Amino acid sequence: MFDGISEFVNWAGLGIPSFLFVITVVVFFHELGHFIAGRLFGVKVEMFSIGFGREIFGWTDRKGTRWKISWLPFGGYVRFAGDADASSKPAETRHVSAKEKKMMLQHKPLLQRAIVVAAGPLANFVLAIAVFAGLYLAVGRPSAPPIINEVMQSSAAAEAGMRPGDTIRAVNGAPVKTFFDLQRIVVLNPNHNLTITVERHGTRTDLVARPRAEEIKDSSGVAHTIGRLGISNSFVSVGPFEAVGLAATQTWYIVDQTMRYIGGLLMGHGSTKDLSGPLGIAKVSGDVAQAGFLALVNLIALLSVSIGLINLFPIPVLDGGHLLYYGFEAVLGRPLGARAQEVGFRLGLALVLSLMLLATFNDLIRLNIF
Repeated sequence: MFDGISEFVNWAGLGIPSFLFVITVVVFFHELGHFIAGRLFGVKVEMFSIGFGREIFGWTDRKGTRWKISWLPFGGYVRFAGDADASSKPAETRHVSAKEKKMMLQHKPLLQRAIVVAAGPLANFVLAIAVFAGLYLAVGRPSAPPIINEVMQSSAAAEAGMRPGDTIRAVNGAPVKTFFDLQRIVVLNPNHNLTITVERHGTRTDLVARPRAEEIKDSSGVAHTIGRLGISNSFVSVGPFEAVGLAATQTWYIVDQTMRYIGGLLMGHGSTKDLSGPLGIAKVSGDVAQAGFLALVNLIALLSVSIGLINLFPIPVLDGGHLLYYGFEAVLGRPLGARAQEVGFRLGLALVLSLMLLATFNDLIRLNIF
């Protein structure tokens, strides 16, 4: 127990500030999407909060919106006129004047309400694409086919005779198009001989490499033995349009992998032990921050995609839950009854809190706190 707490204290000095930086940027852009869309359609914004609970500090702009930072940095919200609380549950407006109703989200046309709700997750995807594109412009994209940039001393690659500048064309006769193709083969073959075809100065040569076995732990703390070759890939410069295209592809890849994982959970093939909460994200933020600022910026993009996607799930209290209600309204021709919405919000809140507790429990187990 004490070892876990000691480890937590050791990285908390970097992990907590890094976590606050990452989560603040991601939440701010999410809520900014709601804010901009709401203002566009003439909705009065009463509050823009980063975090929940009591206000630390804030200010009121000339249109009457209260901008504030709150004590619990696990999200945020935009409260529009007519919202009963931070979850945007509609308040009772029977005794509100017609002039005030015009500035309330719940009295706007259905399409406008849907756009305002969807604008938050959309802003997260836009942020992720912008960040990924910026990183591609800054560092380039991995060369394809892979060109060796560096060979680690005394590594399996060095012993096999690989050199910087070599282009890897095949492994055991199977063509290699990307560095990921090579990694996928190498990690599955620790202490196994691989015939690697490299092209050097226009001539192809077969080299025999034996990836070194290395033990790593996954996010659940389970140890796995993988193969390591000991090389790094070269990067090539890209232009703005290619950078945006690559960024969009990478964002979609994260969405696809996340949905596959969730599908696995629903089918009973996955494990909830991989879920992480605030403590886990804080630890990852600290670890990533040690690798450099660009790595931390990359984490912002990854987390932004995840938050954008999660908020689209059809769970009341999340944006997707509001869109689900709007879908029923479009089919029925009228909003769901107040009682049905209230029950949905309660069930949605219970589900979200349960998942947060499970994720936090997983974090505590990984940190060996108990």
